[in-house]
Amino acid sequence: MKNFIIIFLFLNSLFLTNVSFSSDKTIYKKIDLFGEVLEKINEQYVDEINQSDSMDSAINGLLQSLDPYSAYMSPEIFDEMKTETSGKFGGLGIEVGMESGVVKVISPIDDTPASKAGIKAGDYIVKIEGTQVQGKSLSEAVDLMRGPVGSSIELTIRRRGEKKALTFKIIREIIQVQSVKADLLEKNIGYLRLTSFNENSDEQIENKIKDFEKNENVKAYILDLRNNPGGLLSQAIRISDFFLNNGEIVSTKSRKKSENRKWFARKGDLTNGKTLLVLINYGSASAAEIVAGALKDHKRAIILGENSFGKGSVQSIIPLRNKGAIRLTVAKYYLPSGKSISEVGVSPDIEINEMGDDFRIKTKTDNQLNYAIKLLNG
Repeated sequence: MKNFIIIFLFLNSLFLTNVSFSSDKTIYKKIDLFGEVLEKINEQYVDEINQSDSMDSAINGLLQSLDPYSAYMSPEIFDEMKTETSGKFGGLGIEVGMESGVVKVISPIDDTPASKAGIKAGDYIVKIEGTQVQGKSLSEAVDLMRGPVGSSIELTIRRRGEKKALTFKIIREIIQVQSVKADLLEKNIGYLRLTSFNENSDEQIENKIKDFEKNENVKAYILDLRNNPGGLLSQAIRISDFFLNNGEIVSTKSRKKSENRKWFARKGDLTNGKTLLVLINYGSASAAEIVAGALKDHKRAIILGENSFGKGSVQSIIPLRNKGAIRLTVAKYYLPSGKSISEVGVSPDIEINEMGDDFRIKTKTDNQLNYAIKLLNG
């Protein structure tokens, strides 16, 4: 009974701190019911349980019942998340979400163990080291994928178009995210590959554009956002601004009208209005969709490729007293046209499959990039 009282007081304070949950008397009955269920589990479940872990799972269950992107982060996971956004972390190199109780790959990050192994955007992770993922929370699944650098992990994948499950053995590595790659194509096209939006992405891409602008032969740009899982909103706004002279970039709408916001471009297109093509695919998500959508709506760029992922919600990281945090959806993104990205994504102006078979050389060719180059060179 002591445990029940402690849990009841905890839940009572949790719900009373935010009256928006409900003022109805039924909510207190639910709190009472929750305490009773946990007490019965503690007394009669076949195995002894860790009540602290059970409470973490209950909190996570509450958050994940809201949407696939809200979740609880333990102090350890919160620390790792802060390291990830700084541009250096250990792991497999995949951005994941939850869909219908299964972990779904939003996007593999370029040149990471997951990408090299062949994991693709849209894959469903059904087993981790032989353990079924369905029924577990996203945080629990992510925990299973974490491990010492150099250790191996086996993922069982279900993929659209494949009848049988695929198995991948991947070695965990320290992942250095150099988010911008650049190359001069056909001697006159500035190619910018942006793999994520971390703290230094804007500085990297700005420097690459300035280098290209010193070359008088550069007449057009390709911005490659394929398999870019997103990242920091501030970076998406700044990078969009590099290609625009004015106008709205993105807006957010939240529950409280007073917290609705809009961001606008400042005068000064770093590329001086040169032709711009943006490549996207199903693995382009969140911040990548903001950039592609803003440039499309302002008719500043031609969008080429496949429909993007459709992650159009804003997650706020809210620290907790235990040094953990919750990732909570607090708003939705809207493009300058007023359209929401959520569940819809950004559609390309020119739709073309990413990869195709070239039977002459028996290899895969990058249809989208090749088409973009031909388009720019007439």
